[in-house]
Amino acid sequence: MQNLIKQKRNSLHMTQDDLSRKLDVSRQTVISLEKGKYKPSLVLANKLAQVFGCSIEEIFIFEGDENVE
Repeated sequence: MQNLIKQKRNSLHMTQDDLSRKLDVSRQTVISLEKGKYKPSLVLANKLAQVFGCSIEEIFIFEGDENVE
């Protein structure tokens, strides 16, 4: 699963530290999210969508076998 977290964060001129405080997670978690090494919970994905003012689907790109057939 790819994501656009870094692009959306940069478009809002936010640092990783800013985003981590808004999400109430560690900066390391934000780094892992941006690198796609960590799949967020539904609650965290929803918080990201609220911070960025968009839908979850506009942040995360589901690929291949991650989709229901």
